[in-house]
Amino acid sequence: MSVIIENEYEKNLDLDYEKIIQDVVEEAVNFVQCPYECEVSVSIVDNEAIHELNRETREIDRPTDVLSFPMLEYTEPANFSDVEEDVSNFNPDTGELILGDIVISYDKVIAQAEEYGHSLRREFAFLVAHSMLHLFGYDHMEEAERVEMEEKQEIILKNLGITRNQ
Repeated sequence: MSVIIENEYEKNLDLDYEKIIQDVVEEAVNFVQCPYECEVSVSIVDNEAIHELNRETREIDRPTDVLSFPMLEYTEPANFSDVEEDVSNFNPDTGELILGDIVISYDKVIAQAEEYGHSLRREFAFLVAHSMLHLFGYDHMEEAERVEMEEKQEIILKNLGITRNQ
């Protein structure tokens, strides 16, 4: 599995972000039972950078905590039956399934960890898990989707021993 990490945050990150990303990505891939080796890119930025990206890509003029850019289209979430039909879904050099890109605002990680009363590690891991589920086709536009996604996020984090109490 290839996890490409770009740290564009100019201040110190007070956690082992590379290990957290690697662990959560691997757990999410295992959780949805993806039958392929995968590639995912994760960028860590500040509020200013994610604000601009949010404005450019979603036409929302404010910073957000995480943005997900899935590369695959699913007939239903985490259904990998159609991906082999399109060779462009795979990296020609590695043969890995290209899931997409994740962009996380570390400024938001800090603020939300404080707001929700849990650790930076938990908030950061939560955002990676949340975004990974988006890369697998899950969404939260409707209440039932939101509940399902929240349950899956919590299972992924619990499997890694990352709880709200940390």
